[in-house]
Amino acid sequence: MATTTKQDYYELLGVGRKAAQKEIRQAYRKLARKYHPDLNPGDKSSEEKFKQVQEAYDVLSDAKKRQMYDQFGFDAERRSAAPPGQGAAPNVDFGGFDFDGASGTNFRDLFSQFFRGGAGAAAAEENEPGSDLEYGIEIDFWEAVRGTVKKVTISRLETCSACGGTGGVGSPQTCEACHGTGHVSQTSGRMRFNVACSRCGGSGRVRPMCRTCGGEGRVRRAETIDVRIPAGVQSGSRVRVPGHGNAGTHGAPPGDLYFITEVKPHPYFERRGDDLYTVVPITVTEAALGAKIEVPTLDGRSLLRVPPGTSSGQKLRLREKGVPSVRQPGKRGNLYVELQVVVPKPVDERVRNLLRELAKLEPEDPRSDLFARAGT
Repeated sequence: MATTTKQDYYELLGVGRKAAQKEIRQAYRKLARKYHPDLNPGDKSSEEKFKQVQEAYDVLSDAKKRQMYDQFGFDAERRSAAPPGQGAAPNVDFGGFDFDGASGTNFRDLFSQFFRGGAGAAAAEENEPGSDLEYGIEIDFWEAVRGTVKKVTISRLETCSACGGTGGVGSPQTCEACHGTGHVSQTSGRMRFNVACSRCGGSGRVRPMCRTCGGEGRVRRAETIDVRIPAGVQSGSRVRVPGHGNAGTHGAPPGDLYFITEVKPHPYFERRGDDLYTVVPITVTEAALGAKIEVPTLDGRSLLRVPPGTSSGQKLRLREKGVPSVRQPGKRGNLYVELQVVVPKPVDERVRNLLRELAKLEPEDPRSDLFARAGT
């Protein structure tokens, strides 16, 4: 009996030989929708292609079947006769055996046991949870600090309202391909065995495919939602909206929706985590004698005590005047104020005389130990 040449299962699905199950499942669903007989009525080539795709998925979706296929391919008969050490299969001759009519033998039982429940087992629909979605969202400094609510339009897969997510419409009918048995016979070389019916998935019953979603059970729609941005987020924060990702298949739960925040910088405050940093100018007199000055904070104006003898660049801390903490509600960071001493320009002769007088009264040399410390 001549062996029918078949197209490689991986090529049929358009995936690599090392493809993960998720990739294989996605490729199968895409092709099954494309060639499904309900969407191509009267098209024999599409129906045949659909059967080939179903057969390929039936093998590659099962770990043991895939292992056998990867090792022996379609030509199991030739490999069973190959010399040892040349990729030969175990010394079992399948030639001449009819797996449907081999009475008095255990080959059918062994074959079914090896393939986890038999080649004719029903191929149940997989309920796959919906995938998560991720979007970027830009907010300004004050929205990040105080929190806000933003209206955002997203695109997501929702459960098809026409079929309720089942992918089929109307009442189940007897499958014409298998006449309600749930399995069909297939031949490879001299082997003949039963496999799950590609049309009904092994159930023996079919429902007309939903034309709204193409049998997927989901449709893509745009949706505008209100996103609550909590106070204290920063660039790179993930804001989660539960249950607003893509819908799952066949009643499986939906995924989640995530927004990655991008916060615009502020011209005065520099943020580092939950702490804020800023620079405040002071006069020479305030630096030398000390003073109480007003500085801007997130809550308005606050008094800051400048100690006498303050140097330019010295930092003072205002506790709990920073950004609210997202991880520790009720707590805030600190505000660090860097004091910058502004030296007056001696444009007036009286100012110059006062500075000269100050130099006489305070003859200290701030560079007295400079060269000693530098070692030069």
